[in-house]
Amino acid sequence: RKSLNLSRVPGEGRAAGAAPSGSAGAVGRTDRGRHTMSTTELSTTELSTTGSTATGSTATELTTTGTGPGALAPAAAAVGRQSSDPTRLVPTRRISFEESLQDLPRYFATGGDLVSSHLAASLSALFPDGEDFFVRSVRHFRDQITDPELKRQVAGFIGQESVHGREHRLLNDRLAELGYPTKRIERFTKRGLAFRTRVAPAKANLAATAALEHFTATLAELLLTNEEARNMFGHDGVRDLFVWHALEESEHKAVAFDVYKAVGGSERMRVWTMKSNRFGFVAGLLLQIAVALLFDRSTYRRGGLRRSLAGFRRSPLISKDLWQQLRDYDRPDFHPDDRDTTELVEQWRTELFGPEGTLNGNLLKATA
Repeated sequence: RKSLNLSRVPGEGRAAGAAPSGSAGAVGRTDRGRHTMSTTELSTTELSTTGSTATGSTATELTTTGTGPGALAPAAAAVGRQSSDPTRLVPTRRISFEESLQDLPRYFATGGDLVSSHLAASLSALFPDGEDFFVRSVRHFRDQITDPELKRQVAGFIGQESVHGREHRLLNDRLAELGYPTKRIERFTKRGLAFRTRVAPAKANLAATAALEHFTATLAELLLTNEEARNMFGHDGVRDLFVWHALEESEHKAVAFDVYKAVGGSERMRVWTMKSNRFGFVAGLLLQIAVALLFDRSTYRRGGLRRSLAGFRRSPLISKDLWQQLRDYDRPDFHPDDRDTTELVEQWRTELFGPEGTLNGNLLKATA
């Protein structure tokens, strides 16, 4: 009996859930060896029936037999395997940040920073209808998913993204009260994505979802590994919301990608969709922030904008490493799990939702 080697032999398919190994330009790839995760590692208060199949102290293991690195046990090599990682847990947490956002000040970022406050507001404004688009794009292909593990993960993906949209909409309501153009951005985003859903091929929308999920997973990894990036949000309620969101983006980072591969999405469409989205998303976000700043009176206070921009240039959000990680998506045979964030996810699950989890108080209790 031998542990499953999650590295790949060049040319092998991904049907068995293996990840690339050893190719040039790889970023953060690892050979995880035997991957065992007990469902009891998650706090029972954080799990919902949507997207979770945790019961008792059952542990899910991936094992292999045979002598070669690609030799699989019959169960692991079963026809119809579509999930890259059958052990992936994607729990839907019923959570609310509404109360913690009641005392949100106008400029909530660290030091009352002007640009950072507008950046966080602009990102949040994109999420509610962006998440709805992701859900529509993945749900469209739900009947083509035959792997029960990927079906479970898709259910969790839909549950998590739905809650993300709800909580960011609440934040956007509060930001609008403070004078941010979040509701106008929401309306514009909703109309644009609704139009795209109507006119673009369903598989192209799924490709866009997979690409933008790489964006959110990359930003999530930065947020979870970089204290400076977390501190940028300043206000505890806003920071907690974004950190929770980052954890769940890391938990489901490969689900839309796996669905895209399972339904026959092409490499050409995958790569070119990311190339266009990488520049389009960044340009659109910068335009949003610029317009919002133009209509903010604080922009015209002497020296305020200059100081804020000078500080933002040193932000980890605009580092070359971050841009290179986004570009890694263009690599042939790329997969989101090539960057192993398993330990990072476990660390933050414990930090936020473990026995002494800092966000356990935000979880909504189940009602009869």
